[in-house]
Amino acid sequence: MGKKVRISGCKAVAEGVKAADVDVIASFPIRPYTGTMVELARMVAEGELDAEFVHAEGEHAQLSIVLGASAAGARVFTGSSGVGITYAFETYSPIAGEFHPVQCMIGNRTLDPPGDFGSEHTEALSARDQGWIMGWASSPQEAYDNTLIYYRLGEDPRVMLPQFPCQDGYFITHIPGPVELADPGQVKEFLPEFRPERALDPNRPVLMGPQCRADQGAAIELGRAEAMRTAREIIPRVIDDFNRIFGRNYQPFLQDYHTEDAEVVFFGQGAHTVPARLAADSLRQQGLKVGVVQLRFMRPFPSEEVAQSLSRFKVVGILENSNSFGSVYDSGPLTAEVHAALYYSEQRPCILTFLAGLGGENIRLTDYAEMARAMHEAVQAPRVQKRVFWLGFEPLKV
Repeated sequence: MGKKVRISGCKAVAEGVKAADVDVIASFPIRPYTGTMVELARMVAEGELDAEFVHAEGEHAQLSIVLGASAAGARVFTGSSGVGITYAFETYSPIAGEFHPVQCMIGNRTLDPPGDFGSEHTEALSARDQGWIMGWASSPQEAYDNTLIYYRLGEDPRVMLPQFPCQDGYFITHIPGPVELADPGQVKEFLPEFRPERALDPNRPVLMGPQCRADQGAAIELGRAEAMRTAREIIPRVIDDFNRIFGRNYQPFLQDYHTEDAEVVFFGQGAHTVPARLAADSLRQQGLKVGVVQLRFMRPFPSEEVAQSLSRFKVVGILENSNSFGSVYDSGPLTAEVHAALYYSEQRPCILTFLAGLGGENIRLTDYAEMARAMHEAVQAPRVQKRVFWLGFEPLKV
């Protein structure tokens, strides 16, 4: 058993990075992720972590630094938030396309306007199609664990993909929670040393990052797609190993709560699934059969698992923490993914979307109760007239 502490998500990630014994760290400050770099800088300065700590002149430089270090065979870490993530966008495709398993934490912050940090996922989901493994933590403990899980998954020789472990700004980055830190022996058993088969070496010259011909492009894209499919296949084994070694109880793709007899469920990712569980407890005392399904990986998206799980229920209420202006049903990325996953199911639930938490706004327990009642109304309604709602701006009438 490891040491038990009470720390924020930012501090938890720093502890995870230390446990992973990274070689190179690149930083540039932007709230709310900055706390992680402050803690890592202290660890390096005080000799707790033997790593090169490079302070970059911007986010594009951050990702460029860790790209080069990863190409040289180093285990690397960086991170950012909000406009910092979008500023570095040019680097994401080369990192994934050249199969460098860089880890870049995202502490969610809304894009301008308003630029506040909180629960909106827009900046991360803007990069969801670049070939990076991506998912959200719902607690500081999960943020710590995901740091190790993502390194193990991304550095697998069959995958070799970069990773975006995400956590909601403020709600996870800044609010302390109980975290059990791993024993070094546990980490050693779970996470092997990073020894890439292909790395920069003067004695064995290789070519990296060239401008390729047009007829080579599709093959590179296919390689990225196959690596992501492989990641999806091995995630259950990685999670099983993690649970066995660390004594956790994670499900590979979807974490269920009160779903055995549920008629309606909240479906979402990240911090808002925690108050959703509290709301489900309260609503069940009122006789409403409400459950929660937490999505643990946005990329690779678990299409079959989502279809199998959500087809059990009468109504699914999607907690949409990001917008995609002008998209399907004028909703968001998560709504489009769920609709697509359910397309081939013989039994499909009614789907309601609640655009909530945008701009970093809190979702209150009374809001969850109102959403749950709208879902139960949809169960009884002969025809649902409206399916997408902006929480707090319009009545939830189906």
